[in-house]
Amino acid sequence: MKAAVPEPTRWKCVCAYDGTTFDGWQSQASGQAIQDVIERSLKKVLKTAVRVHGSGRTDSGVHALAQVFHFDAVWPHGAEKLRRALQTGLPRAIHLKTLRVAPASFHARFQARGKIYHYDLFLGEPDPFTSAYCWALGWELDWAAVEAAARLLRGRHDFKAFSADGGTEMETTVRDLRRLEVRRRGRRVRLTFEADGFLYKMVRSLTGTLVNVGLGKLTPADVGAMLKSGKRTVLVRTAPPQGLFLERVHY
Repeated sequence: MKAAVPEPTRWKCVCAYDGTTFDGWQSQASGQAIQDVIERSLKKVLKTAVRVHGSGRTDSGVHALAQVFHFDAVWPHGAEKLRRALQTGLPRAIHLKTLRVAPASFHARFQARGKIYHYDLFLGEPDPFTSAYCWALGWELDWAAVEAAARLLRGRHDFKAFSADGGTEMETTVRDLRRLEVRRRGRRVRLTFEADGFLYKMVRSLTGTLVNVGLGKLTPADVGAMLKSGKRTVLVRTAPPQGLFLERVHY
């Protein structure tokens, strides 16, 4: 009589990564996306190919403090031993913060109820340890104008004008931007975005637009008009990736 084949367990993992040298989160032909690197470590430990499902993609050069992913695998030795075994095969730029058993129905992407991102700016010339993780601006910004534009963007709107999806069809481009917070400490500025979901490059597009408002290239009224039109124009600037961090995924 053949022994019963054990059913795979669903595992939920929270990881942090420095995205500087990777081709984003989502698997790429280059094999250098974060998903690819994690899947190679899983295959080495589990001796079989395993597919990882993330809460969403981050672009090349973008970082994460708490990206969430899940996978199914047979592993009888406990969650912490699995976490340590996987971590051993990963580069220092990827850290598995937690790994635990999840309900079989859990899905990292489809059950996410919201996300928080933050974007870091630096006013002036940053040192080498700062420049890789911010957008360095050589000019002071008009913060009253930036805040006025931010007030227009908060809330539930169609953010199609601030998406870089181009002609990609999607169910809806309406998102609830629950929080858009601007905080300055000395020469460091942090923009925090919290929403029920984000469109492709939405945070970077909103950041670039707010910077243009601060530089006087756009007015808050211009931003309101863009939001209402739903049309992306050359005036919507995409901020560089290195200042963007996925901070948290809500379930």
